Amino acid sequence: MTTDPVKTRKTKIKHNTLVMSVWTAAWVLSMALATFGPILIWHYDRTLSLLAIAVNLSLGAGMIWTNKRHIEFMDELERKIHLEAMAITLGVGMVVGLAYSTLEIANLIGQAQIAHLVIIQGMTYLGALGFGKMKYR
Repeated sequence: MTTDPVKTRKTKIKHNTLVMSVWTAAWVLSMALATFGPILIWHYDRTLSLLAIAVNLSLGAGMIWTNKRHIEFMDELERKIHLEAMAITLGVGMVVGLAYSTLEIANLIGQAQIAHLVIIQGMTYLGALGFGKMKYR
């Protein structure tokens, strides 16, 4: 009995996507805990805050690793689309991030918030992925 390589590949992609989703969800939850835990749960205990941040960094490293493995399993076109989206996102993040920081330095805005840059990068990546998928359809 032979196995269908296309079916096996699709199953592996689904599995990799699920694993990456679990790592991402764990990282997001740990970020929430590290952010709100000191305020709501442990009242700024330094040890617990450092522990929560260490867990967040560890889960973030796992998320990065699983994302890398997921991309390695993609076919050439999928990889190309993601690579182009990542390149655009990196460029936008650097240019907009530095301009945003400069606005703060010049006292043209209040304190710059990293969350704004993360939102811009997320929207850029999703938009670039959508554009890439349409471009290569």
